Amino acid sequence: MKVFLLWHVGHQNEAGADGATVHVDGEVVYVDEQDGDDVKLLGVYSTLSKAEERMRRARLLPGFRAEPDCFIVDHHELDQDEWAEGFVRETEEGQRAPSTVAALP
Repeated sequence: MKVFLLWHVGHQNEAGADGATVHVDGEVVYVDEQDGDDVKLLGVYSTLSKAEERMRRARLLPGFRAEPDCFIVDHHELDQDEWAEGFVRETEEGQRAPSTVAALP
């Protein structure tokens, strides 16, 4: 079964020229949480039309209406792994930080 996730990005980044905030990069909503962008999950919906209807309602609300083009709808299959690989943390200096979590069996 496919589900649709609706996200909104409240932008605070300074990724543009002279530290300006970037909202959309080409046709894609720009997201940089490390630079201050605030990503909110508004809901998980059974159809794209239900996610789009929620987006229309959210655009009327404070905060969301200030950035009406900063919504993202993506879809996922239920019971499917989305992050199949591990990850490493990097320090601010770009070095890999030592892992502090033991692997699960």
